[in-house]
Formats: sequence, structure tokens, C-alpha cells
Amino acid sequence: MAACFIGSASQAAVNNYAPLLFLTFRSTFGLSLGQVTLLVTFNFLIQLLVDLLSAGVADKIGYRPCLAAAQFLSAAGLAGLGIFPFWLPPFWGLLLAVFLYAIGGGLVEVLVSPVMEGCPTERKDAAMSLLHSFYCWGVMAVILLSTGFFALFGIKSWPAVAVFWAVLPFVNGFLFLRVPIRPPVAPEESHSIAALLKKPLFWLFVLLMFASGAAELSMSQWASAFVESGLRVPKALGDLLGPCLFAGCMGLSRLLFAKKSASLPLKRFMLAGGGLCLVTYLVTALSPLPALALFTCAATGFGVGVLWPGTFSLASAAIPKGGTALFALLALAGDLGGTTGPTLVGFVSARCGGSLRAGLLAALVFPVLLLAGLLPLILKKKGGRTDGELR
Repeated sequence: MAACFIGSASQAAVNNYAPLLFLTFRSTFGLSLGQVTLLVTFNFLIQLLVDLLSAGVADKIGYRPCLAAAQFLSAAGLAGLGIFPFWLPPFWGLLLAVFLYAIGGGLVEVLVSPVMEGCPTERKDAAMSLLHSFYCWGVMAVILLSTGFFALFGIKSWPAVAVFWAVLPFVNGFLFLRVPIRPPVAPEESHSIAALLKKPLFWLFVLLMFASGAAELSMSQWASAFVESGLRVPKALGDLLGPCLFAGCMGLSRLLFAKKSASLPLKRFMLAGGGLCLVTYLVTALSPLPALALFTCAATGFGVGVLWPGTFSLASAAIPKGGTALFALLALAGDLGGTTGPTLVGFVSARCGGSLRAGLLAALVFPVLLLAGLLPLILKKKGGRTDGELR
């Protein structure tokens, strides 16, 4: 379990360290805005491809080599950020580093959840929620510690900080080579992707995962703006505090459920989270008070916190033979939602004269989809594991 927790935290370094340096990359290496954007797009596309292919690879060669390789690739990519651009043409050096840690991050995203599900714990939904809280704490640590280091030693120290963050996945790779690992279901007994696609309940979980990713990212991308206007702080400070505030509220929600799961039914907790998101999106879009918009932005982080890990837990319980393919396809759906949501907000805002309110009102569709997907699960007749059939 400890290796999974560290793996989740290391994924936060993979996804959040480079964005702190985009302006530095432009000033140091003379990159264009288009090249910086391509680094982001390339990272996303590689992780999507890994989501799609990882199930077959992991079932064929095993979880242990895949997870160890994922951590070593993440370490190589993070360290490479501070090394490759000085050895190679800068843009290609950065692209190589992104390529390495995108593969590692994609594998970690898909594989740590089924490994956690296979751990012999009494409350699997609590363990899953706790696992994903470590990503949130990792986000906060990467942002705060990195910027603190920059403040003390100057922004020119960023290559050393990249190597520092690479130590975490590098050490954890050796840990994954030694710890016991038990997949939730033997590969020969798990469903194929084709079999999963035929199960009605699988598509319901895809909807939940898509809506969860969209509801989270549609709001979190504006967290910095809400901090700047609500607390009246400079943009540079808002860019740091905004993501930390949102991630902290997400982590708190996941930690709360992990601690109180025995008395908090997961489905109802997720329903409450979806309902909270519906309210916070409405208030954020319609409120004229910046401080209130900041509060509801943070509350959205709390509302969406348990939705992603909760969907994993519900899907694993309802489709017990889903195996790696189930987790891989759900991760893919979540990532697609995380792209679709912000894109919709930006598109509607642009068509409405740059009105963020209009974009957030359009994004109300995602909390609505969440609630619509959760209701059949709550109303479904109680019984044993259904293996993907709605009853």
C-alpha cells in the first residue's frame, strides 16, 4: 500500500512540476508559445495512448515490471527536464523528457488503483479514496516546495529541483520490485475489452468517470482567477494558491471519506458530492461577489474529491472480473472528460464575448450527468455482485 501511495504522489510531480516552468522555458530556451502548448498536448496524448494500451501489456508481462518501469520512466523524465535541454536542442530535449514521464505517469494512473483494490483491506472503498488523496497532497507539495526553493535559491535552480523530484519515483521503483502485489483478478479470468463493452453497467461507469473528470477540470482551471479576485492577490501568487486550494479541498474530501467510510455509504456520499457541485457551479457562475466565488470554487474541489476513486470502487465491485481493462478504460474516460470540460467552458465563454459565467453555466451539464448516472446505482436492487448487469 505504501508503494501505491508514493506512486500516486509521484504522479503529481509528473503532472505539475513542468507547468510551473513554462515561462522559464520560454525565457531560457527561447521557446514559442506554440512549442510550450505542444509539450502539454504531447503529454496528454501519450498518457491517453498508455491508458488504452496498458491493460494488455500489464496482463501479459505482469503488474510488477510495469509499475517498476513506470516509476523509473517517471524518474528519468523528471530528471531529464533538468538535463536533456542542455544536451540536446532545447525543445527536443524537453519533448524527450515529457515523453518518458508521460509513459510512466500513464502507467501509474492505470495500475496503482487495481493494485490497491487487490490489497487485503476490509474497506476497499476507503483505501481507494485514501490512495487518491495522496495525489492531492503531492500537488500541494510540488507547488509549495518548488516555489519555496525558487524563492530561496532563485529560479535558475529549477534543473536541480527537477532532479530532486525524480528521486521519489526512482526509489519507489525499487520498492515495487520487492513488495507483494496481488491483482484484483487473475488475467486469465478477467474480461476482455470487447466483453466489457457489451455490459450496460460498464457504460454507466464510463459516464460517471467522464463527468467526474469534466466537473473537476472545468472548475479547477479557474481556481487561480478566483483566488486573485477573491483575496486580491497578485497573479503570480494566485497561480500558486489557486491549484493548492482546490487540491487541498479535494484531498480533504477523500481523506474524510477514508476515515468515515464505515458510516458513510459511498453511493450517497458521491450523490451528495454531485449535488454540491451542481450548487457550486450555479453560485460561482451567478454570484457577483468574488469572495463567494472563491469559496464555491474550493467547495467544488471538495464535492468532486471522492467521485473519481469512488467510481473505481463501485465499478470494481459491480464488475468483479473487469480486471486491468476496466481500470484502464475508466481512466481513459476520466482523462477525456478532463479535456472536454475545460474545452466546453472556453468555447462557450469565447462565443459569449469572453464571459466566464456563460462557460461555467454550460459546464452545469457535467454535475447533472453525474447525478443522472448515480441515481440508477442507488435505486438498483440490493444483491450480490452483478458483473455488469443492471438489476
